[in-house]
Amino acid sequence: MKLNKTNLEQRLNHLYDVIVVGGGAGGLSAGIYLQRFRLSSLIIDKGKARSFWMQELHNYLGLPPDTPGRQLLQQGKKHYDSLAGDFLDGYVEEVTDTGNTFAIRVKVGRQNSRNVKFQSKYLVVASGIIDHLLPLDDMQNVYDYAGYNLHVCMVCDGYEMTDKLCGFFAGSEASIEEMVFNLSWFTPKIFIFTHGLFEVSGQMRSQLEEYGYRLVETPIQKFLGEDHQMTGVELIDGSVVELETGLISMGSRYHNTYLNGIDLEMKGGNLVTDKMGRTSHPRIFAIGDLKVGLNQVVVAAGDGAMAATQIWREIRKDTGPRKWQENLKILT
Repeated sequence: MKLNKTNLEQRLNHLYDVIVVGGGAGGLSAGIYLQRFRLSSLIIDKGKARSFWMQELHNYLGLPPDTPGRQLLQQGKKHYDSLAGDFLDGYVEEVTDTGNTFAIRVKVGRQNSRNVKFQSKYLVVASGIIDHLLPLDDMQNVYDYAGYNLHVCMVCDGYEMTDKLCGFFAGSEASIEEMVFNLSWFTPKIFIFTHGLFEVSGQMRSQLEEYGYRLVETPIQKFLGEDHQMTGVELIDGSVVELETGLISMGSRYHNTYLNGIDLEMKGGNLVTDKMGRTSHPRIFAIGDLKVGLNQVVVAAGDGAMAATQIWREIRKDTGPRKWQENLKILT
């Protein structure tokens, strides 16, 4: 059931088997499996998952390579809804471990919002990461091309950059060191843009010169292009650098602050899990971009299937076998 501010009351006292935080590919996959396991689930989604603005999902087995991310999510929501799962557009602000259950505090509504609490036995966190994009005065100019030929994931879209003039938009020297030399596997025609945000060391400059990569430290005024296809950048001095594609590596932030009150094992910004997605808390599972692993839509969907299956196994074991009551009456 689609929940909103007008029908929340009937669910506030309900103890869900599982609450899933995040309605992206991982969260929807988990929800579908949970409902098919005949468990009660609620997906709480803040809106616009990372894959929502990806215009083409090239690496998802069985889908046409031009399938938009939002189409995948729409189909996933329809599937979940057909299985009578609960879905709420809301922002999870805090999770409290109350012993055998969790209390999940949620802000519902952008205007005239209200705070409510839901209860569940298990928690699946699938709220993902939010990419930092190039900070321009006109951010719409960035969104015009991001997700088209201005990419944020080399693993996903390196193939699309093959031997093209590529702008690499860096957030730090560390991102240059981590990404540029790997990016050269796909294309060596690389311009590195710092947007004037940080200094590049002499050692790094020498490395870039050795490989013929161009370093551009003048801040960017705007992207150029049409029909969502970026063709270059205009710098603040009026000069233009022509490009055919781009990769943004400005960093990202994990949407996991609602877990701050729970002591969980981390590796960097990621949650450490076992192969089924279980974190260091026995009833909290992390899937998709929040966990240590590969940030891919198809991987997140698989993570959701594994986490949901493990939760079902445990609830099934605790509940025990069902009796065929009618047959027992006949036998007695």
